Amino acid sequence: MKLELYEKTKKELEFDRPRRLRKLEGLRTLVRETRLSPSDFIYPIFVDRRIEKREPIEAMPGIFHHALADLEEEVTEVAALNIPAVLLFGLPSHKDEYASEAYASDGVVQEATRIIKKANPEVVVATDVCLCQYTNHGHCGVVHGGRIANDETLGILSKIAVSHAEAGADLIGPSAMMDGQVAAIRHSLDEQGFNEIGIMAYSSKFASSFYSPFREAAESSPLWGNRRTYQMDYPNRREAMREIESDIRQGADIVMVKPALSYLDVIHEARSKFNHPLAAYNVSGEYSMIKATAQRGWIDEKMVTLEVLTAIKRAGADLIISYFAKDASKWLKGSAA
Repeated sequence: MKLELYEKTKKELEFDRPRRLRKLEGLRTLVRETRLSPSDFIYPIFVDRRIEKREPIEAMPGIFHHALADLEEEVTEVAALNIPAVLLFGLPSHKDEYASEAYASDGVVQEATRIIKKANPEVVVATDVCLCQYTNHGHCGVVHGGRIANDETLGILSKIAVSHAEAGADLIGPSAMMDGQVAAIRHSLDEQGFNEIGIMAYSSKFASSFYSPFREAAESSPLWGNRRTYQMDYPNRREAMREIESDIRQGADIVMVKPALSYLDVIHEARSKFNHPLAAYNVSGEYSMIKATAQRGWIDEKMVTLEVLTAIKRAGADLIISYFAKDASKWLKGSAA
């Protein structure tokens, strides 16, 4: 466009100039609508009963299997970064048909919880409640004749939840996707005097291909079949709302969408429909894709990670469970300095 035509257009037209508030970082910060903070994060930790010192997880660069002996050091670092909570996953020394180590009083998650609460009592300890890491078949429930026995599984999930509460857990996270699991766990906790222990329900947990690195980390891949008969079919958004509503009726204190990045529409709709605190799980595949691509030099890991986490919060999540929690907290601290 010639200069004189531009001058004529400028005189004749009225238009907004949003760039006025973009020209300086300080201005962009002042008008920023979504703010990410370490206080938004829950950091997942894998605790392995069979090892004596931490070991790297190949499929998840920067994430480790932790021994009970190094757990205090890890959680102290998490607390120093102002991350308020951890989510524990256990790898037992023994697996069987009924996941007996999952509810043993001296189980790996139970021992890990005691260590954390003794050393860092202000750190919120959330525990994953499922059978897959503890069963010899890798499914999330009791199996009879090649089928998942939903109602029988509820009793075991309840025993696990109570054992975690007895060890000092603050939040119970049922993730097995069994119908009625929240109600069964809430009843058992209340019956045993743990009415103040909260439930963070994996309410809309989809059958996703983004879980593959986690299954290596947790050694929880099913030996046969898949989990599509109990985890949600990923094309279904309305069903996710019904699942969340059901968990709220059953007594959930926090509800969750998992995974996060490919389900931002589900997070957004859940935020618009429900007033309960909403968690989103930034899962292992989402983590590992960024890590692997950054290692090739194709993306800027810090910038992409913070953009992804901000998008999850912008969609409506109050809490973000993420393996990036430590890195992101360091980056956010640096940007605020």
